[in-house]
Amino acid sequence: MASQTETVDAQTYQKPESRDASVVVDSVDVLQNGNATSVVRRKLTGFVGFSNLPIQWHRKSIKKGFNFNVMVVGESGLGKSTLVSTLFNMPLYPPRSEKRPSAEVPKTVAIQSISADLEEGGVKLRLTVVDTPGFGDFVNNDDAWRPIVENIEQRFDAFLEAENKVNRANIVDNRIHAIIYFIAPTGHSLKPLDIEVMKKLHNKANLIPVIAKSDILTDEEIVAFKARIRADLDYHKISLFETPRYEVDSDETMEEKASIISKIPFAIVGATSEVTTPDGRVVRGRKYPWGVVEVDNDGHCDFLKLRAMLVKNYMEELKEYTNEFLYENYRSAKLTAMGVSQDQSVFKEINPAAKQEEERAIHQAKLLKMEAEMRMVFQQKVAEKEQRLKQSEDELFARHREMKESLDKQRRELEAKKAQIESGKAYLSTEEKSRKKGFSLRS
Repeated sequence: MASQTETVDAQTYQKPESRDASVVVDSVDVLQNGNATSVVRRKLTGFVGFSNLPIQWHRKSIKKGFNFNVMVVGESGLGKSTLVSTLFNMPLYPPRSEKRPSAEVPKTVAIQSISADLEEGGVKLRLTVVDTPGFGDFVNNDDAWRPIVENIEQRFDAFLEAENKVNRANIVDNRIHAIIYFIAPTGHSLKPLDIEVMKKLHNKANLIPVIAKSDILTDEEIVAFKARIRADLDYHKISLFETPRYEVDSDETMEEKASIISKIPFAIVGATSEVTTPDGRVVRGRKYPWGVVEVDNDGHCDFLKLRAMLVKNYMEELKEYTNEFLYENYRSAKLTAMGVSQDQSVFKEINPAAKQEEERAIHQAKLLKMEAEMRMVFQQKVAEKEQRLKQSEDELFARHREMKESLDKQRRELEAKKAQIESGKAYLSTEEKSRKKGFSLRS
């Protein structure tokens, strides 16, 4: 059986003739560890079976089910709960009771979580919606982002702790996979609060901005408002979730992706009730004296584009990006802050020639280091010997000086004694001469 991929030398490979079913489809040059190799793709001569892997994965996924965690952030009254119920076509929030006038207003942003088990076409989904009531409702909203970021990080910490346990069979993924950020339909630009919060959130979760209750704006106002929002996001370097591209994507898929991207931020209208249009159709929407706004109509709002990105087309990509990029960045920073380090050489592919060259370089570096150390020790010993010799020389000079001074002193003393003796001898000789002449100096 011929293999699907073979690695051959790019210089010696020659394309064979197409004699049987095992023919060359494509030849691609790739780079592995800095070395160029040619990967040849071949067709199989018969059925093997690994083309059923997607079917196996589908069967496993259907049995296991899926989970998805979405957070909605926005000021009160922008229709967050209505939009979530519209997205999944079922009421997720319990009926709200009206607050009494004496009811206390919370002083901080609250975090509320609602979970529901959904099933569609035999596919099970565990949906968790995290709401942030109280956001933007205070006089001072400087720290309104803090409880939201802390909740996201706590979920990361919980997942990291579960990964480090001995038994990891039943890890529950409670990480936030997407944040739907609701922008008030002012028609002007982003508020300072919106910019500050999105700057704190865009590197923690997949950020998807939406213009809430866009039916109060005209088409021209929506186009201008979207342009201002995109300009603010670009200026403040706030990154949003980008739809991935695959080689197998068809032209139709690429056009759909481009259409979805062009609508960001999505101008949406939420409605769970059904209304009757003037032409007799029953649709989900809102009825006004001047007409009906249809939720599931691309000409009225971007709800279908939002649902296509969030649920229909890219739910797994949102989860994958959260796991492989956002969570990994947080995990690496967390472990690094804790003092945990990792030897990156563990993940390197071993090339014997490169390994031998690396060991030779390390050995050469060790020899150079030893030579430098020996030279330094030799120079130190020479310096110490010279110091001792200089000290001995100084001592000899001192002793020589002392001996010279002592000899000079003795010489002077001897000369003095010699002079004294000579003066004594002269006196005696004079006295003897006087005695011989017969006279004496005595009276």
